[in-house]
Amino acid sequence: MTATTDTRIAALRNDPALSLLHRSLDVYYGDPERDARMDAFYSRFVRSGDLVFDIGSHVGDHIASFRRLGARVVAVEPQPLCLRVLRAIYADDDQVTLVDAACGALPGRTRLHVNSANPTVSTASPDFVRAAKGAGGWEGQVWDTDIEVPVVTVDALIETYGVPTFTKIDVEGFEDEVLAGLSRPLPALSFEFTTIARAVADRCLDRLTALAFDGFDVAVGDDKSMTFRRWTSATDLATHLHELPHAANSGDVYCVSGSQAATTES
Repeated sequence: MTATTDTRIAALRNDPALSLLHRSLDVYYGDPERDARMDAFYSRFVRSGDLVFDIGSHVGDHIASFRRLGARVVAVEPQPLCLRVLRAIYADDDQVTLVDAACGALPGRTRLHVNSANPTVSTASPDFVRAAKGAGGWEGQVWDTDIEVPVVTVDALIETYGVPTFTKIDVEGFEDEVLAGLSRPLPALSFEFTTIARAVADRCLDRLTALAFDGFDVAVGDDKSMTFRRWTSATDLATHLHELPHAANSGDVYCVSGSQAATTES
């Protein structure tokens, strides 16, 4: 991070109006070792000058990694509090475009269920909220506010900004709806899965297979480490996800089209 960025993040951490995001700012900014691991991991997908879509940006730590790798970033985020943080951090960066919206199957508007105490798990999926109720590891999570937000599709983003080299999708159980708004293969993308919503991952894999994505791997939790270390089939990946223990909780599935390399290691 630059000195200016450090100063801005310090100010955000001290802003009482952003108290609900202070923990996220502490976790996702200011850890050089974590930053280095992220950069090394994403360098297999992202090169300088590439276009990246970050769908579900939260407080923007992935934006930071993609920018360190030299990419242009279109960041899609519907939560006003998160957008305030993103606008403050990336105010002077003309290589970051912020889109104030959720991403979904069709353009329009949707209800966003906001978890005020833990905004990182806010979601446009009522099924996700129901699945979390009573689930182990989700105790105490409450979606206490609904807001109406605009919806854009990935296809619309492509029409406006171009074809991304890599797309990160992290939208808490709404990933299948995001992919329903994509009608073409892309070089590479990732989508979050959770063990309380494995059917969402199944639908994502079905959609991506229909779009000619043919290589899949997964990193469990926040550990940026591939499981198979080679591109495997959607069928094998789906089997693996269903065999994971509930306590695995979440992770990210990585997908490529036209896969040639046998390994997913950089």
